[in-house]
Amino acid sequence: MNTETTVDLMQRTGQRYYTIGEAADMTGISVPTIRLYEREGLIVPMRKSTRHRLFDESDLERIRSLRKDINAGNRGIAGIRRLMGRIPCWQIKGCSEESRDHCPAYLIQDSPCWMVTRKSWLEKSDLCRNCIVYLEASSCEQVQRALQQYAGAPDPVLPPAGS
Repeated sequence: MNTETTVDLMQRTGQRYYTIGEAADMTGISVPTIRLYEREGLIVPMRKSTRHRLFDESDLERIRSLRKDINAGNRGIAGIRRLMGRIPCWQIKGCSEESRDHCPAYLIQDSPCWMVTRKSWLEKSDLCRNCIVYLEASSCEQVQRALQQYAGAPDPVLPPAGS
């Protein structure tokens, strides 16, 4: 098991990483809310081998964007999750028709692909957070653009926040 410390990671990558408490302080969003965003599949934080969450600057910006989208009042957490679930990851990644027929992300489009594929926390931390599909879903505005670009889909009609 990898025993790389946060300091080792920062030295290796040149990035600054923050604990969940630091991320909460920097974004003005509570620790339980950040955990809720993770449970709902809106964010995939980096995880150390000890399972502790680490956040980089792009994670903090994603959290801020999510809060902004939610506070705008036209989408709740479930609505944003469903919106992210509509991103055609199979098209972005060029999956074959045969593999799509067995892929939960293709069959279940109410959650983002990184949530329905049943990956472990380690796989999500290592693979999903660097995937083009996840990177293109950092705000509702980016998700809408991805939907239009890849699927030609119109803006989805989502229920108001709290529905």
